[in-house]
Amino acid sequence: MDIIGSGMDATEIARIAATIERYGDRFVSRIFTAQEAAYCRRRRDFASSFAARFAAKEAAMKALGTGHSRGVLWRGIEVVRAPGGPPQLRFHGGAAARFAALGATGSLLTLTHSQELAIAHVLLLRTPASP
Repeated sequence: MDIIGSGMDATEIARIAATIERYGDRFVSRIFTAQEAAYCRRRRDFASSFAARFAAKEAAMKALGTGHSRGVLWRGIEVVRAPGGPPQLRFHGGAAARFAALGATGSLLTLTHSQELAIAHVLLLRTPASP
């Protein structure tokens, strides 16, 4: 496996909590998929979960090399989690197109948080062609 992209982001949990309190569903539905929002809302400390997913989206945009541009939109990057499994990324729309254009075949996502910060690290991977 070759690493073809790397991104990291740290997001202040209090900032995400304040934004959700101020803008509510307008903010949540603009940034997160319905599945992400449902997952986060089931958590006791929902702000940490939202902040971790926000950081993951930022980190993925950095790994894609686009930031929030070139058709890479917030909901085009989705954090999913199989029961009992680690968080993973799914790419949709412009993010999926950029992922494919880079020749990426997979990704790795790490999420963590303290009381103040949610941190995400994303690696984009490519399986080398067989000789």
